[in-house]
Amino acid sequence: MDMARVEYSKKFEGDMFARGKVNEASVSPKHSIEIASFIRNKPVNEAIAYLNEVTALKKAIPFRRFRRDVSHKRSLSGNCPAGRYPVKASRIYIRLLESVKKNAEYLGLDAENLTIIHVSANRGRAHKAVFPRAMGRATPKVRETVNIEIVAREVA
Repeated sequence: MDMARVEYSKKFEGDMFARGKVNEASVSPKHSIEIASFIRNKPVNEAIAYLNEVTALKKAIPFRRFRRDVSHKRSLSGNCPAGRYPVKASRIYIRLLESVKKNAEYLGLDAENLTIIHVSANRGRAHKAVFPRAMGRATPKVRETVNIEIVAREVA
């Protein structure tokens, strides 16, 4: 029997860090990786506000890595106008960022002055299933999961 994976990919020593983690969330790994690269080094409250705009389909997440056949979005400008509105993944990130804020409060940090210093989104275990088709056949289907971790630091 395996133990639960609770380690973080980077070690952060000291009491000025607030962290949060979700294991095997049922969201798209590509969307999660793009959101992670977008919110890295941003203030937590700013990231939450932007992701709320994404869930309302007002602003897009720029797709820099997985941008094949991704159309341009009006809300994006600059050298990477390709983007999408990953609503489901954004909701997971909002919950995780709120959790990081609560963890910061518990540790005695100022939850309003947190900056994200580490975000990691990795593919989790895949759940295999079958999709019944006509004539008694079946097609395999794979449910992808993601492990996401966030570490924030208080900024004076």
